[in-house]
Amino acid sequence: MKAFITSDGLRLDYRVEGEGKPLLCLPGLTRSLDDFNELAAAMRGEAQIIRLTMRGRNGSDWAADYKSYNIVQEARDVIEFMDFIGLEKTTIIGTSRGGFNAMILAVTAPERLAGVLLNDIGPELAVDGMDKIRAYVGMPPAAHNLVELMAGLKADMAAAFPDLGNAKWEELARRWFAVSDEGIGLNYDPAIGKAMAEQAKGETPDLWGLFDLMAGMPLALLRGANSDLLSEETAIKMQIRRPDMFFAEVPDRGHIPLLDEAESLGVIRKLMGKA
Repeated sequence: MKAFITSDGLRLDYRVEGEGKPLLCLPGLTRSLDDFNELAAAMRGEAQIIRLTMRGRNGSDWAADYKSYNIVQEARDVIEFMDFIGLEKTTIIGTSRGGFNAMILAVTAPERLAGVLLNDIGPELAVDGMDKIRAYVGMPPAAHNLVELMAGLKADMAAAFPDLGNAKWEELARRWFAVSDEGIGLNYDPAIGKAMAEQAKGETPDLWGLFDLMAGMPLALLRGANSDLLSEETAIKMQIRRPDMFFAEVPDRGHIPLLDEAESLGVIRKLMGKA
């Protein structure tokens, strides 16, 4: 595929698969397009799956200016990418931070969006979950090898994802970290943590206001039943404000649902039908 280069000169990794209605998939804070592997496999033949890895993450170039790691710049990158591949309009699946990117786009470029699915993200985030994220983003992994890495992931996440077997934990470990014979490293720019810390010191944006500005946009929400970031209370508030929003709570999932679950696929298909 032809390389996609942003207007400030960064090559961003992407993948386009299949035919049908387009689904543009935007990953989370430190994640890559591989977080949609399960969705791409589950919806093969049903939709065109388009995935983009944001600047500074695995497979995409790191930015010289870490301050460009922000949701507004990332939303600009998405529009440039859509123009690059000739995608006039699409439904967006925004996972975690990718959901914030989608919310920005729904307000700034609504004519480019057919609908938005927010995957375990909302205008209000649980304090404990955010503290946990801030504690690890940009920090070198404590694990020295794959065995230690898997043990750490399972100790931290197995209660939220109780049905995953060892093979899946290994797959996720290799997806989320740089695993080699030399050891374990980050597969994203650690300066993302610095950008996140500095942005947290500024004025907190009115995310509920941003959510409300999505009125009229076809919308869906998924919540992992064991999520430590999107609380049940916040999900209920979102449904009250948008009673037309498709919603499902995904059992045996924390932050984030993998998107191949029956509940996830059901909501995605409903949104695509409306969009």
